[in-house]
Amino acid sequence: MAVILGKTTNKSWKPYCGNFVQARHGVIYRVSYAHGKRPTTVLIGCQKRGCGNNFFDLRASIDEEWVFADGSYIRCHQHSSGARRGELRATGKSRGGTTTKIHLAVDSHGNPIDFKITGGDVHDSQAVDDIIEMLTDATYFIADKAYDSETIRTRLKQDNISPVIPKRKNAKQPDVAFDHYLYKLRHLVENTFARLKHFRSIATRYEKLARNYKSMLYLACTMIHCKLN
Repeated sequence: MAVILGKTTNKSWKPYCGNFVQARHGVIYRVSYAHGKRPTTVLIGCQKRGCGNNFFDLRASIDEEWVFADGSYIRCHQHSSGARRGELRATGKSRGGTTTKIHLAVDSHGNPIDFKITGGDVHDSQAVDDIIEMLTDATYFIADKAYDSETIRTRLKQDNISPVIPKRKNAKQPDVAFDHYLYKLRHLVENTFARLKHFRSIATRYEKLARNYKSMLYLACTMIHCKLN
């Protein structure tokens, strides 16, 4: 992790959320103050081609034995529209209007592993392949009925991951080996969403571009892991 020593009186820097400052759009630093020393600035946010690199460096150790996955809708503010062409926006129309959807994976303790953002019109099962690719040493994959698909179950078993996904009521063959205890622990991913939505910039999307909103999400996840460290 690169540490940059410098003055915070540079006119090109703008104040950003208390101890956080923004050097330029999409690049976020955290400023630490010590008596008799120059302020220390550490890059935490993301750039266009290196989104989330510092999150993976700063996050606490994760336990991927049990992985919980789910999706959550985020309402988009009216100022999030009007992005320039050719840039990924990750917005879509749903019942709540223009929304963004966060597809999140958390570990056995409810700490964020990684995420993917899509438009609100994208179903959970359409982003599960990207979620599975984020996992390195998972044993169980726990999710709700939105992930109920034989294709998803086959994909998980190919990676030596046991799916804990309940079947729908109209399923012809019930899942006899379904682990009810692990499924009760699925509230951990819901708790993580609640913690992320304590941040105003996460609960309501104001950013026009997907990469800028991802930088805020990585910053929020980093702050959660920094409390653990």
